[in-house]
Amino acid sequence: MIIDLSLPIDDKLVETHDAKIDRISHAQGVEHFNWVVMKNQPGGQERFDKGERVATKEEIPDGEMLSLEIVHSSVHMGSHVDAPFHYGSTCEGKPAKQIMDVPLEWCLGPGVVLDFTHIQFPAAIGKKDVQDALAKINYKLKPMDIVLLYTGGDKLLGTDDYVNKYVGCTVDAIEYLLDQGIKMMGVDTIGLDRPCFLMFKEFLTTKDKSKIWPCHFLGRRREYCHMERLGNLGAIPKPFGFTVSCLPVKVRNAGAGWSRVVAIV
Repeated sequence: MIIDLSLPIDDKLVETHDAKIDRISHAQGVEHFNWVVMKNQPGGQERFDKGERVATKEEIPDGEMLSLEIVHSSVHMGSHVDAPFHYGSTCEGKPAKQIMDVPLEWCLGPGVVLDFTHIQFPAAIGKKDVQDALAKINYKLKPMDIVLLYTGGDKLLGTDDYVNKYVGCTVDAIEYLLDQGIKMMGVDTIGLDRPCFLMFKEFLTTKDKSKIWPCHFLGRRREYCHMERLGNLGAIPKPFGFTVSCLPVKVRNAGAGWSRVVAIV
């Protein structure tokens, strides 16, 4: 059984980094085909503008060309993997891995889902919460396990609360996972840290460096990846004994890549 844990890149969502998708339908594709062919010919654009065509819809099978979608999106929209480069230019004293550099071995492995649905905003997931969740399922983490943090935050998708009132993590929770040899983890919220505008307010009020992106900035001194914007974690029928695949799209010189994340049971 394969369980989809992914959310789409959705241009209907209003968020901090909105996506825009230009859609050319099958019928519109006939006009687009004519424009693509003619625009680079001598005088082709002028002839196209005057109504000349190299092929009519009657000459195209069923009067339809191929559909085409052009996506303008941050690599952090939809389900995605954050690479160490997202956290900073260096990691553990070396140039940080970009998304193309992330070892594929980190992206396919034994999965463990930890249930934190009892924790509500503005509380955050701490080290003890992680330890308690592991004790509840009687599981000891192994190096290279892929840990999924289940908060139920995906149910808020499309609402203001999805951006501003989700359950994030504290640094000690992430450090504990890294101490167990974890290299990849994921969460079903928009971010691994606490809500960003809450962090921004605390940081600007205090200028305390520990208040701004602490879980992300941890990745400057300890190498790891994490997934954000997962969904459907509650559909995984058991807390461990399944496989997670989160192979990211190879985006050149980028700190993240979209991923079709799945649990294989």
